[in-house]
Amino acid sequence: MTEKKQILKSASIITLVTIASRVFGYFRDQRIALLLGTTLAADSFFLAYRIPNLLRRLVGEGSMTASFIPVFTTYLTDKSKEEVWDFANRLFWTLAVVLAVLTGLGILFSPAVIRVFTFFGEDPSHWEQAIHLNRIVFPYVFFIALAALAMAILNCFHVFGLPAATPILLNLSIIVFSVGIVWRQFKDPAVALAVGVLVGGAMQFLVQVPALVRHGMRFRFGLSFHHPGVRSVARLMVPGFFGIGIYQVNFFVDTIFATAAKMPQGSLTALYLADRVMELVLGGYAIAVATAILPMMSKQAASHDFDNLKKTFAFSLRIVSYITIPATVGLMVLREPIIRVLFQHGQFSAESTVLTARALLYYSLGLPAFAAIKLIVPAFYSTQDTRTPVKVAAYALGLNAVLNSIFLKSFFQTFYNGGPALATSVSAYFNFFMLFVIFRQRFGRLGTFQILVSLFKIGVCSTAMGALSYAMLKLSRFETYTHFLPMLLVLTLILVAATAAFIALSWVMRCTEVEEVYGIATRKDERAGVPRVTE
Repeated sequence: MTEKKQILKSASIITLVTIASRVFGYFRDQRIALLLGTTLAADSFFLAYRIPNLLRRLVGEGSMTASFIPVFTTYLTDKSKEEVWDFANRLFWTLAVVLAVLTGLGILFSPAVIRVFTFFGEDPSHWEQAIHLNRIVFPYVFFIALAALAMAILNCFHVFGLPAATPILLNLSIIVFSVGIVWRQFKDPAVALAVGVLVGGAMQFLVQVPALVRHGMRFRFGLSFHHPGVRSVARLMVPGFFGIGIYQVNFFVDTIFATAAKMPQGSLTALYLADRVMELVLGGYAIAVATAILPMMSKQAASHDFDNLKKTFAFSLRIVSYITIPATVGLMVLREPIIRVLFQHGQFSAESTVLTARALLYYSLGLPAFAAIKLIVPAFYSTQDTRTPVKVAAYALGLNAVLNSIFLKSFFQTFYNGGPALATSVSAYFNFFMLFVIFRQRFGRLGTFQILVSLFKIGVCSTAMGALSYAMLKLSRFETYTHFLPMLLVLTLILVAATAAFIALSWVMRCTEVEEVYGIATRKDERAGVPRVTE
């Protein structure tokens, strides 16, 4: 099996499971929007949830996985089975103790934590409900970080399906706690939803325990801050919070500016829901590919096979761009119909749709960059280099803060509640291009010419697809529909037609990605290997 086929096979498994998770995630968000709308209670819930969720993204999809996998892969290659699991057990219990302390501090100092996120906002008493909800949700950090470690271990054994499926349990838990017969047992729906988050986080870890045991982990207590493996992970992980997590750290900055007194009520909820829609694409394939390639690139780096490491990265970038660029155009053109169909029910009004669609427009602009960062930072991490992504992340984070300030102070009437999303998108492009240039200077040619040709063809096909989508939207007179089923039917037909048109156009223009995926799927590429890198 070629490396290409292994990437696509693993990514496809993760994608299928992730799509199922995103479907349940939509029903979860739809239930939350129906119960809370874009009210202060909704902003309080999303603020309380966003803080531990930020740590979850940094640890679960960020520094934990990226720092642990290269070290654990080395142990699997060079050490005995006993040493491998001794390292895993010691890291597990050391992490558990650190997380327990962090969780206690988060609950104790919840007012201060909330204030950090809202210091541009109104009087602190405005966010009393957020403080209470944050105290309920914060232990989620403990369980989800342990779930991230379990996921990283299983990924090293090429087990991707189960870890990728665990978010489904979180979504189901929140859905259950959003049902009237359940949430009415609490003083208000927001509290019930917060409890659902906590229960779902615990389930995400516990469901992976049997698989870990089957592979050899015994959970023998072994606290150690001096174990060489633990120290190696810690050395990579601390700066990794910034390196691979710049996308998430930027959301921290966005939250601060979204809660500014100048912003309309519901701005934070609009940013959250727009992010969720965008992540349907980002999580559906970009994160899946990034998850699949990290163990492979780590093995290539461990064996000093840097030529194939570069080819793995370049191939993954082109494949992901083939998904994210047309998705960007589609989200921009169809942003309001998508939000209307997905969320405009119950307390979520037409005004809420306008707020959310504006945020989605500016987040969508950055979708290709967000996806590319997910690929290039693991390339650095596979060589156990965390310093470079950290330095670039610091510059990008500063740029995001400056742009947020400018948009809020001088261009508020232009961008309104979309300013934080636009600032994040611009800083993401800066982050990726800086890392790409540094990576090329360090490791040599990456096939830049081939990548640019692919991006040009994809861009032409995506533009034509966008024009077709806009024409169909106007001809259908979508804005005149008021009932859910007709809106859903029309939007589905537009999306299907646009997707079919894009695939047909890309086939006519002989986009390499279509031919490669088709050739691999039919095993015609089995002996072709990875194409020669040219520049």
